Amino acid sequence: MTLALNKEWAVGALIGGGGFGAVYEAVSTDGEKAAVKLVPKAPGTEREMLFTDLDGVRNVVPVIDSGERENEWALVMPRATKSLRDHLQAHRRLPLSEAVAVLSDVAEALADLKDRKVVHRDLKPENILLLRGHWCLADFGIARYAEASTAQRTFKLHGTLPYMAPERWKNQRATSASDVYALGILAYELLEGTLPFTGPNDHDYQDQHLHGTPPPLATAPPLLAALITECLYKAPQARPAAGNVLARLGRISAAALSGGLAALAEANQGAVSRQAQEDRRASAHATETDRRSALFEAATTSFAFIADSFLTTLTNAAPNAKVHKGQQGGWTIRINDAELTLSRPRKTAAESWRAESTPAPFDVIASATLSLKVPANQHGYDGRSHSLWYADAQMEAEYQWFETAFMDTPFRSVASTTAPFALDPHVESRTAISPTIGMHQVAWPFTPLAIGDLDEFIDRWATWLAQAANARLAHPRQMPEHNPQGSWRR
Repeated sequence: MTLALNKEWAVGALIGGGGFGAVYEAVSTDGEKAAVKLVPKAPGTEREMLFTDLDGVRNVVPVIDSGERENEWALVMPRATKSLRDHLQAHRRLPLSEAVAVLSDVAEALADLKDRKVVHRDLKPENILLLRGHWCLADFGIARYAEASTAQRTFKLHGTLPYMAPERWKNQRATSASDVYALGILAYELLEGTLPFTGPNDHDYQDQHLHGTPPPLATAPPLLAALITECLYKAPQARPAAGNVLARLGRISAAALSGGLAALAEANQGAVSRQAQEDRRASAHATETDRRSALFEAATTSFAFIADSFLTTLTNAAPNAKVHKGQQGGWTIRINDAELTLSRPRKTAAESWRAESTPAPFDVIASATLSLKVPANQHGYDGRSHSLWYADAQMEAEYQWFETAFMDTPFRSVASTTAPFALDPHVESRTAISPTIGMHQVAWPFTPLAIGDLDEFIDRWATWLAQAANARLAHPRQMPEHNPQGSWRR
């Protein structure tokens, strides 16, 4: 195959693949040896062509010719001696002085790219090539895909899993700090001969990058170990800039420190390690907050469907009922002296539901209350209320809305005038679902509320509302009305 670009190139054997294309041997008509990358013209791939000019950036593989064919873009680059991956496969781990030299070359490139506001996004040994005696960055396709605001696909989660920074897993925009994190992973790999996080599956990598602590560096001197640890901080704003990394690498000596300097370096590494632990905990907290916020958003969306379906069915049957709509799906419907109220969903604070003394068997994200009130009868009975909880009550990590209710235990000297009754997710309800004996117990089985399958739920509450409207709603004959045991996981 021949490519007619600014020069004419004869394309030879396949020698590798980049992020979004295949790489082949190439030689020009005047005998210049090179490598040509052919990128299919998928949506967004023309952005890679914008990286044909990185003049002034140190240690990047330059593009010496470029153009296009009918279905492909073409980038021609000098033929490198080998990739860093090839070098690692031959040597497994590198001596300290060589590792520092590799990292310095890459840090130089990252520092210059930061000045150009360019993020590589896929730093790994396969994309670091030995060219004219320096280790140089190649394959800027992912960078341009992500940064070009007009791209139809931004490829936010594209990259290589063992090197992807925590913010990438949160679908946040990559910055130069993301490349510094990948440089920290690379440094660990060069010195230890293994990756700090080994997966093997996508969700394993995600958990490890977001929450994991790399095994201690066994071969790095304290100053370098501290630098690598800082590069691997979970919070991107806590990582050193590429220029700072480069300057500190220049001060790393292959000779071991001694005396007071050695003691001081070890103390510094200890401080950095402690900071990394604090940073990991902060990241875990932030990640948990993000997770709960996303689940609460899902809870409110599904709650709105349930609330609207419920109210529409009731008002179709009782068009003259008085209806008051509240916020976020809440409403009240009144017929005669009977008033049925569905509250809006409320966030459940994790700390109010979990406790070491009475551990919660499942997670609760949100709650609401469904209450039916009537004027108190001669026995003081004034209605019933049920809890609606958005939780993984029956299958771990499978969240949906559940209906349940509670009752007083015989230990309470004063019985509630509402039976059964709703409880928010907190210490009293947590005790009720635990083996611990408390003041309350579960009175209604945890019953899933499945959108599209609410007939039994709506019909049951319509029956109770009709009884209440006709002054015939009475205290349940037995409590609990249905055996709740086994309806939630323990």
